[in-house]
Amino acid sequence: MKFYLDEDLSPKIADILRKKGVDALSTHEIGAVEASDLQQLEFAAKEGRCLVTRNRDDFVKLTLRFFNDQRPHHGILIIPHTIPGDQFSRMATLLKTFASNHPSGLTPYTIAFLPAK
Repeated sequence: MKFYLDEDLSPKIADILRKKGVDALSTHEIGAVEASDLQQLEFAAKEGRCLVTRNRDDFVKLTLRFFNDQRPHHGILIIPHTIPGDQFSRMATLLKTFASNHPSGLTPYTIAFLPAK
C-alpha cells in the first residue's frame, strides 16, 4: 500500500513511514500545499496512492463525485481527531500497521478510518 499524506498532516509522518519501509509521500514534499482537495485526490489516484487526511467531509463528497464520474481512486484513509496531530510517531506506527493489514491497498472508492489502536 502506498500513501499520499494530505497537507493537514505533517511531512514528518511520511519521513517516519519511509524509515519503517512504507512507501509514503507528503503533499508538503512535492510542493502541492496550495492545491485543491480535488487536485490532491487526482494526484493520489494517478500515482496509485491512498490519500491520508483528517479532512473527512470534503473527501467523502469528492469520493461520491469520483464514483458518479466513474473515476476510481485508491482509497481515502481518515485519521480521526482523537489522535493528536503532534503524535507523528504514533500516526506512522498506526499507518504502518494499516498498510500491513492491507498489502494490496484499498478497493476503489473506499473510505476507511484509521483505528486508534
